[in-house]
Amino acid sequence: MTRKSSPQTKEPNSDHPLEAARAALISGGAHLVPAAVTTSCLGVREGDWERFRTHWDQLSVDSCSSALGARRLRRYGQFLLTPAVERIRLLLQAAFVQPEDSNPLYVGVERTFEPLTGSFVADPLFRAVLRLLGQVATALDDPAVWNAKVHPFRVVASPEVDGLPTPEGPHRDGVTLVSSLLIGRQNAVGGESSVFDPDGGLLLTATLGEPGAVLLGDDRRTLHSVSPVRPVDRGRPAYRDVLVVTLTPG
Repeated sequence: MTRKSSPQTKEPNSDHPLEAARAALISGGAHLVPAAVTTSCLGVREGDWERFRTHWDQLSVDSCSSALGARRLRRYGQFLLTPAVERIRLLLQAAFVQPEDSNPLYVGVERTFEPLTGSFVADPLFRAVLRLLGQVATALDDPAVWNAKVHPFRVVASPEVDGLPTPEGPHRDGVTLVSSLLIGRQNAVGGESSVFDPDGGLLLTATLGEPGAVLLGDDRRTLHSVSPVRPVDRGRPAYRDVLVVTLTPG
């Protein structure tokens, strides 16, 4: 599906390593970046994804989703990203509030989550991911500063209860760029990501299977959801670890 660019949209830079992603965001609103491309762009070495994944063992229970029957662990933090000088600044911890015309379960609701750990914030791989997303997002808008909301998630499934990455169903986050980066999967099947146009037409569907695979969406023009996660071996728990980062002009 091809769409006209908005007045704020910048044409893709042919020298950018993620040119295809930038062009796809402009034309269709969504793009899946293969793990190999992300890994190459970030300069990730063997073992880096597994080392980075250990931060997900430090997440806390998401009590808001637990009330809906979903088993999710998470933390949350907010940053200012200045692309011109590649500056990243952590903001003071605050409640997470989604705007109108976004997530139907939580519009206007103040949700409080445990902050990101200091080791996560300082991790060079996390900072490289944030800078890379800031470069990609300039295909959609070109502010002097981006506001980045950062959510490391773990969705847990058991033989009795499926893991629900998006209990709200197809939704927006009320931002400019929404991204979901796979960090790891254990004993898990399902978790298929889908992106829709505003009328519900399917634009893209994919299962993030390898660490480094990242789904990008122009949140102003699309909706997204993820199917339930189930254990492959029903005798063991299953989980799906992702890093969700959203960007809006700051």
